Amino acid sequence: MNTTDSTAMRAPGRRRGTSTLAGALGAALMAGLLGACAEEPRLDSCAWMKQPADTTGRTVVLVDNSSSVRGSDAGRDYAHSIAALLRSVVERKDTVSVGSFSGDSAQISWIAKDRSADWVRDNNNEINQKTRKQQAVSCLTGLVGKAERAVPRSGGSNVLAALGAGASSLEGASGSRSLLVLTDGLSTTGCADLRAAAFRDRSEIKAITRVCAARDETPSLTGVRLTLAGLGQPATGRPAPTPAQRTWLSNLWRGLCGAGRKDAHGTSCTLAPTAIGMAEGRKPGKKTPQDPAVEYAQDRPQTYELPGAALFDTNSSTVRPQALPLLNDVAVSARTTPGSTVVVSGYVDPRGRPDNNHRLSQARADAVKEVLTGLGVERVTAHGRGLPTGCTKPDHTAGGRMTAEDKLQCDRRVDIEITRK
Repeated sequence: MNTTDSTAMRAPGRRRGTSTLAGALGAALMAGLLGACAEEPRLDSCAWMKQPADTTGRTVVLVDNSSSVRGSDAGRDYAHSIAALLRSVVERKDTVSVGSFSGDSAQISWIAKDRSADWVRDNNNEINQKTRKQQAVSCLTGLVGKAERAVPRSGGSNVLAALGAGASSLEGASGSRSLLVLTDGLSTTGCADLRAAAFRDRSEIKAITRVCAARDETPSLTGVRLTLAGLGQPATGRPAPTPAQRTWLSNLWRGLCGAGRKDAHGTSCTLAPTAIGMAEGRKPGKKTPQDPAVEYAQDRPQTYELPGAALFDTNSSTVRPQALPLLNDVAVSARTTPGSTVVVSGYVDPRGRPDNNHRLSQARADAVKEVLTGLGVERVTAHGRGLPTGCTKPDHTAGGRMTAEDKLQCDRRVDIEITRK
């Protein structure tokens, strides 16, 4: 009886101990599992792009991160401004590399190499394909953002050299080859150094193009589809171009990269009309190199040299009616140049009487001033200069030699200088 009672009393005690131990072990296991889940990193939605793929095309995206683009506080936000361009890259399922450039641009600072945007590979589900396509655009946007925030290697930029480096990185690629360069186009080194450019006429563009070709600095873009985005759009706080100067800059890069020409190899150059927004304020970081600024020649006069024969009859100071459209073009340029001053200088050729040269040149300058004033131009002064000290266009004719008549035509002219203050 005692034995039975003793056994009966011990048995429940053992059951209570087992239950307590099991509960403690379960709680510890659950805590461990919860801790492991809490520490588990988030899934990388871009991981699938790191797997190599045999795609039909390759794209290289290069970001100019020189000071003119970065700014001191807030620079240009290429990453969130080129969504349409990145969607085109993803639509083609290209393999993509992203880098930044600055300085002489002989070397590219790569942010990512060979990221596959093939959202169809090993993915037959339409919903999953749509998700991956969106992920690819988002991931490439993030990589472009990292490139524009990268610390430049050195000051200045050489956009032509960057084009060459980008094209070289595409050599050997099978299928289509695309190069997307995000830049304001303001080179401060190399043959296309624009620090002293006048940003005015096509003759300067042709001269820059010839110099770059003579120095063998024009990159070979055979078989490459080049797209330039952001031209003439520097960061806030940097010198900004007028609409006319932005057009000049676009025409320069059209000439340097062969825009509008497409050959049998698929070579082409496109200037994307993309408005690049501003990024949020930058956090203080590493000290970046100081860049020389391109001032857009704001204080240099824009000069129109008008032949006297187009403006006046012989020995006359009355403006011919046929010259009014020409002067109207000049007036529009002056009116649309903020804060401009206009100086009209009249000249005559040496065939007239010495005592009449100054009087006639002044009368002609006054007549042109009167027309410009009537067309709405303010702050105009007129000066009769008499005989010119020399013709300003020695290359007026082929071979650089001028006939006697050419020289007379060049001497009797009216110069109109428009200076922006």
